[in-house]
Amino acid sequence: MTTQPLPASSWLNAPAHHAWLAAEGQRLLSFAKSSRLPDGFGNLDDKGRLAASARAETMNTARMTHSFAMAHAMGLPGYAEWVEHGVAALRGPLRDSEHGGWFAAPHAQDGNTGKAAYLHAFVALAASSAVVAGAPGAQTLLNDAIHIIDQFFWSEEEGAMLESFAQDWSGIEAYRGANSNMHATEAFLALADVTGDTRWLDRALRIVERVIHRHAADNQFMVIEHFDSRWQPVHGYNEDNPADGFRPYGITPGHGFEWARLVLHLEAARLQAGLVTPDWLVSDAKGLFASACEYAWSVDGAPGIVYTLDWQHQPVVRERLHWTHAEASAAAQALLKRTGELHYETWYRRFWEFCETHFIDRRHGSWHHELSPHNQPSCNIWGGKPDLYHAWQAVVLPALPLAPSMASALGAGRYVTRW
Repeated sequence: MTTQPLPASSWLNAPAHHAWLAAEGQRLLSFAKSSRLPDGFGNLDDKGRLAASARAETMNTARMTHSFAMAHAMGLPGYAEWVEHGVAALRGPLRDSEHGGWFAAPHAQDGNTGKAAYLHAFVALAASSAVVAGAPGAQTLLNDAIHIIDQFFWSEEEGAMLESFAQDWSGIEAYRGANSNMHATEAFLALADVTGDTRWLDRALRIVERVIHRHAADNQFMVIEHFDSRWQPVHGYNEDNPADGFRPYGITPGHGFEWARLVLHLEAARLQAGLVTPDWLVSDAKGLFASACEYAWSVDGAPGIVYTLDWQHQPVVRERLHWTHAEASAAAQALLKRTGELHYETWYRRFWEFCETHFIDRRHGSWHHELSPHNQPSCNIWGGKPDLYHAWQAVVLPALPLAPSMASALGAGRYVTRW
């Protein structure tokens, strides 16, 4: 067992809290349905509308497919068609029919013909969830995604994912990223459940050993994001573009929370599979969470978690992003389940109070994706409301065990508390 009894007063024991989460989940799903385009899913604006020039993207299509598959797996009618649409898009216009793998946009219409590990991890996650949901073509999509990861992205020598390639799989990028490997870890947990192949759990452990137990642990459990091809930290990466949406300069505290949760899922999955499971996984998860809270919460005089910090733990980009707070809440509930320690309950409530007060948009739907340093809606980094994935997972995870992974747990009816 990897969980401890919850405090009697925990919100995770409260039917009213789970009813609130369920209602918020339904609200998020309904808003996201408007993102459908003929060749996938696109970006919605603040009011849930597609611009006339909107086009599908692989990232959003994969995330939406995964999210709608979870909804279908838990028994919510009306989402099977959206899962099927996502699978068809990922098998069709978003896939490179000549060289294999996936473009960022249909037929590389954005001019980007490269193949990124980050996107392929999400394709694998979407495919695994669609298989659980029983979507036509999902198994073929999953087999294709696994083949591409095995053939091109996974480096057995490095114990991690290679970052990106040219369209024909030449020209490996001389960069290694924690972000892409984090989402690969997430995908590998799901692949292990859907395929029954524990090599994915071994690969996930190797990634965590490198990125977290080696590098983050030596940096006060603040995740180092950017590395060269020999896995040496590149501290000045993107210093001239500090607010980049995917590779920002410095430390991204939101990823510390996200990694903390994934490390606990990995621990639970390995124990469930009867695999050797290091004792340090739970202590590393605690360290990640503690550092992110200490250095990033309310560090500039206002509540909320800043987007980035420099190497002296000072705020750089002070905007608050919705995904960071969704992941903070998700990490708090995971650590609360794993340890039963009351201070995680305190943080869990604090994060949800902040999200309800500042991020959740009761007027136009979904969540504001970005707030200014003064906690007013902003759009310097992320415009509109294109992302369902982070907030949706945050409202679903409190009802699930730490293992199996989300779609598999939902498909098997493994709710801790029934919706």
